[in-house]
Amino acid sequence: MASFLMFGFIIIAIVFWFWAIFDITRSRFKSPYMSTVWFLAILFLPALGSICYLLLKKKLVKKEPRKFQPKFNRRELN
Repeated sequence: MASFLMFGFIIIAIVFWFWAIFDITRSRFKSPYMSTVWFLAILFLPALGSICYLLLKKKLVKKEPRKFQPKFNRRELN
């Protein structure tokens, strides 16, 4: 039973780890160096770093829309 729980915790930690790394690559941080800092934190402290990142993400990421927002006209695409 204990080995089953340990296996479950390991799987959950790996899922959080991949999710946090993917999210770091897609997010726009307020400071340009924060993505590198968080990536290194998650790389060296996988379980703790990914959980902390996912909890603190809303404070670190810009909420404004992207500057480049193309407005395509359907007639131009044909």
